[in-house]
Amino acid sequence: MRLAEYTDYTLRVLMYCAARPQQLVTISELADQHGVSRNHLMKIVTDLGRQGVLETTRGRGGGLRLLKDPTQLRIGDVVRASETDFRLVECFDPGTNQCTLSPTCRLKGLFNAALQAYFQELDGMTLADIVDAAPQPASGLAITGRRKVGGVPVAAPRSLRKPAPKGRAGA
Repeated sequence: MRLAEYTDYTLRVLMYCAARPQQLVTISELADQHGVSRNHLMKIVTDLGRQGVLETTRGRGGGLRLLKDPTQLRIGDVVRASETDFRLVECFDPGTNQCTLSPTCRLKGLFNAALQAYFQELDGMTLADIVDAAPQPASGLAITGRRKVGGVPVAAPRSLRKPAPKGRAGA
C-alpha cells in the first residue's frame, strides 16, 4: 500500500505548522521547504481549512496555523480524510468485483485484517507524537518514550510513555 502524494504533503503541512505553533506559516514558505508547487499546496490547505484543522488568513500578513490541538489530531484520521481509496484488491468493492475466486478466497480477509492493523497503528499516534516542537536537549540523554518505526525514531503514543520524573519538565 502506498499513500498518495496528496496525503504525504497533507501530513507534511500539518507537521510543519505543529512545529511552529506561535507563527503564521505561508504557502510560499511551505512550497520552498518541500519543493512542491504552490497550487498543489493551496488545494491541501483549502481542504484542511474546510475540515476545521487549519485556520487560514488571506492577504498581506496572512498565513495559516493549526486550529486543532496536535495532541487531539490522530494520524489515522488525517490519512482517512486525505486518501480516496482503500480497496487493496478488486474484491473489496462488491459493485465492481469480477474475481472468480471470491466465494472461496481468504485473501480478502487477510488484506482486510492488515488494513485494520495499519489503521490501528496510525490511530495510536497523534500529530504531537510525530513532531518535535522544541529543540531536543543536547545532553545526550535518551528520551523516554521514543521508538523506531521503519528505522525512524518517533515518539511512542502518549498512553505508552513513562511519566517524567517529578520536578522536571517532561520530554
